[in-house]
Amino acid sequence: MLIINVIAFVAIFSALMVVFHRSPMVSVVFLIVNLVCIALFFLFLHAQFLFAIQLIVYAGAIMVLFVFVVMLLNLRQEEEQRPGWRIQRALAFVAGPLLVGALWTALWRRGRSSEAFPGGFSSGFGTAEDIGRLLFNDYLFQFEAASVLLVVAMIGAVVLARRRES
Repeated sequence: MLIINVIAFVAIFSALMVVFHRSPMVSVVFLIVNLVCIALFFLFLHAQFLFAIQLIVYAGAIMVLFVFVVMLLNLRQEEEQRPGWRIQRALAFVAGPLLVGALWTALWRRGRSSEAFPGGFSSGFGTAEDIGRLLFNDYLFQFEAASVLLVVAMIGAVVLARRRES
């Protein structure tokens, strides 16, 4: 149980560092750490296939893409030219407590609900067959929308980088 708590602490810390660190490259590294922690959670849930996919697809391929885009855009120059963040900070101080309150309310109501998660998983949870059935039957639209979104983000990054060169 101690190892799960340590992984949870590292996951929360790395997620906060992704959001709050000034350097985009350091944020990407902390995102990799966070994705590895999520993969470890899958391993503790005995979902070995999800563990492997999390490491290979997200912590591997997607993060290589993020590193490529961050290096391609050269964000260091933009950070120096960026104006003050007064409006964004004010909105963050207003929206932050609202988000925490909404999460607290949702978790509190779920705990009192009779439909709360009983804690068990189906016998095929995390297997390749179960994932394939979910991705290509139940969540086909969401799966394809995510892939299109990733392609559009990559094309947008290349277009933004090309404008600066010309």
